[in-house]
Amino acid sequence: MSQDVLATETNRRQLQQIIAGLSDGVILLDADKTVLWANDAALAMHGVERISDLGANAREYARRFTLRYRNNHQVLVKNYPISRVANGETFSDVVVEVTPSADPERTWVHRIRSMILTDQQGAPESLVLILSDATEWASAEQRFEKTFNANPAPAVICRLSDLRYLKVNQGFVEMTGYPREQIIGRSLYELDVLEDAERRDLAIERLSQGITVPQMQADLRMPDGSRKLVVVAGQPLDLNEEPCMLFSFVDLELRRKAETALRQSEERFAKSFRMSPVPTLICSAESLQVVDVNDAFLSSSGYASEALLGKTIEALGFFATRDAASQLFANLKRAGSVESIDLQVRKQDGALIDCAVWADTVSIHDHPCYLLVLMDITERKRTELELMMAIEEVMQDASWFSQTLIEKLANAKSAHRSHQPSVAFTELTARERDVLGLICEGLADKEIAARLELAPNTVRNHVATLYSKLAVHSRSEAIVWARERGLFGGGRRLKSPK
Repeated sequence: MSQDVLATETNRRQLQQIIAGLSDGVILLDADKTVLWANDAALAMHGVERISDLGANAREYARRFTLRYRNNHQVLVKNYPISRVANGETFSDVVVEVTPSADPERTWVHRIRSMILTDQQGAPESLVLILSDATEWASAEQRFEKTFNANPAPAVICRLSDLRYLKVNQGFVEMTGYPREQIIGRSLYELDVLEDAERRDLAIERLSQGITVPQMQADLRMPDGSRKLVVVAGQPLDLNEEPCMLFSFVDLELRRKAETALRQSEERFAKSFRMSPVPTLICSAESLQVVDVNDAFLSSSGYASEALLGKTIEALGFFATRDAASQLFANLKRAGSVESIDLQVRKQDGALIDCAVWADTVSIHDHPCYLLVLMDITERKRTELELMMAIEEVMQDASWFSQTLIEKLANAKSAHRSHQPSVAFTELTARERDVLGLICEGLADKEIAARLELAPNTVRNHVATLYSKLAVHSRSEAIVWARERGLFGGGRRLKSPK
């Protein structure tokens, strides 16, 4: 053996002794591209125990192990790291997934670099592959990738060195409508997620320092040029050993639309409230303090708004009686609304007006309130009273009216009288029933006395007792009482005119 060959063999043995205990895997190839040696770490990273299990050369290695890039694309044989170094190429930081052809369920991730050792004349003497086991790192990255993509919260990852987006999840794609390919590789300057942030200067400063960007509202530009209100925050992280920024988002557009709709609804309500010609009052459901009144209310009541706002209904003495007010608000509390209750309302000058009151429960600025609508029916009440008086006067002597006319007058009066409990027909004495029947026939007291062969005073006493029992005050009301109960519905004899 020549001195040069002996020196080479000696150097290789010394090199093997040095690298045998390294945690990184090392594979040595001869200048003729055959596999000379590998340390235990390199064997373990391939799941084999002997150097021969790696294959005698690059071609055999490719038959025994399948390599894929991290994007799952298969590595061509000519691009295998062992093939590249065998061809004299040096490289660094090549990451591949290594799977034994005989056991496809097992996979390692290697980060590989190459070296070419030369002799004194500069000719290649040994070819070296240095392997780091990146399986745990890749597994952690895969878990992060799955979590990142599955997270419904929109997010993008930006590399700090050039501010280009490396990753985007489905949540961001769905929120913005940008296709994934229009985001990956673009820079923050092209798709600025901080463009209209409320504290943009602070966000840019934190981004340049690579530290946390606090939550802040921003208007994110959409592909069609529209804007979407979001909350954006940034969290620094390392991805593939590169410093990056994870931007996460919360879509506030639905909230903004809801707030806009609420504001518009409140504006419409306020305008309708102000412009309504019907007097309307709003008071707190809890304290009964007046919250607001419209111009029609002020006009009809004579109050100034400052004399009402903040005062309670009771303190104002607004309703004619305290019992009426208590009953109204008790019904409101129980049922939530009331319809057309007749109440008397006191004006600022103390005068009473008759009102029909409608009320409902509404929510104003998240506080329960009562909305009271008051319609002045004073004139209507006065007209009704005059009508009743006229009917009463006419029916004092109805003996010369037809049955149809009496019933129409009685019904007209009945429509406006309050119904009070009274005795049943069977509780009347036989004589009182006779008198009531003759009243319904339209007979006067003298005619009843003659028909029943009684003294006129006796008939008058029966009529007074009958009025008392029936809770009526006139012959017309007595006729209405009987008609409501279907009594004496037959024909009647009319008095012949003289």
